Amino acid sequence: MMTSLSSLAHDERSARTVLSIVAAPNDQTTGGLLGRVGAVELLRLADADGAVPGLDQVASAVWRERLHAANSPDALAAQMEAFEQQGLQVLIPGERDWPVSLNDLGERTPYVLWTRGETALLAKPLADRITLTGARASTAYGDHMAIELASDLALSGRAIVAGGAFGIETVAHKSALASGGSTIAVLAGGIDRAYPAGNADLFARIEQHGLLVSEVAPGAAPTRQRFLDRGRIMAALSSTTVIVEAGARSGSLRVADEAAELGRAVGAVPGPVTSAASTGSNLLIQDRRAGLVTGADDVLLLADEDKSNDHHAELSRAFRIAAACDRRLPDSRGL
Repeated sequence: MMTSLSSLAHDERSARTVLSIVAAPNDQTTGGLLGRVGAVELLRLADADGAVPGLDQVASAVWRERLHAANSPDALAAQMEAFEQQGLQVLIPGERDWPVSLNDLGERTPYVLWTRGETALLAKPLADRITLTGARASTAYGDHMAIELASDLALSGRAIVAGGAFGIETVAHKSALASGGSTIAVLAGGIDRAYPAGNADLFARIEQHGLLVSEVAPGAAPTRQRFLDRGRIMAALSSTTVIVEAGARSGSLRVADEAAELGRAVGAVPGPVTSAASTGSNLLIQDRRAGLVTGADDVLLLADEDKSNDHHAELSRAFRIAAACDRRLPDSRGL
């Protein structure tokens, strides 16, 4: 008899692992149901024909079809066995090193995190992680700022969070590592796929001295949608997101938007008004969607350095961010 999805789910961990293989990331339908019934019951519902809580008959059929479309259950069983033999690490909510800040994503919380490296970096206080991102086609100016920010922040004890793309993210990882700091690379594909291939050596160094993390299963190819989905994880992992250099249509601006929606601090490095590579970051500052960042001290001012989560700490953080913006951003009417 053919294996069913639910037969692969022996507990919440194995059920979420299956889900990370068959379900699209950042799917609020699946995420909402997962929060209501748990992963084991969710897969049982996927194999059944009855009603699915919160979905009508048509929506239930479409949802079930999506979960069963990726791979046959028998192929999934072989994948699960291969992953176990490879000793790949999987984290699920509630486990020791699971970053609780990801739970702020609600229905968009990753089902699991596949990891390679030092997972304890995910358990650090939120204020100890800073996201740096920006243009793939970075300029010498952008690279210079990324080097200085990543180095100084690493020396202050902060872990750098970034994607794995060329440009600003690559420079940020390399600078943090060169300074003896820690860095976390959030990948859009499986942790066993070096993308871009030119960063394979960098990813190997990060695995040894930091952490590689992805919400999609090993073997999964990076796609445009997965790059977009990854932005919410980069934003949620950190207290502060800094856009080092970005054009008007840079995908890194999506990370800034995600951070703002989560109530995280957002900063941007100003660039020459004549440079198209800085249009996006300059607009973030002009529209007061980001605080102006000229160095690591500005980032630390934006970051929530008070690790308490009480009401006074939240107010203090809000006042610091507002003060930073008001002090540094001139009224454009006076220019």
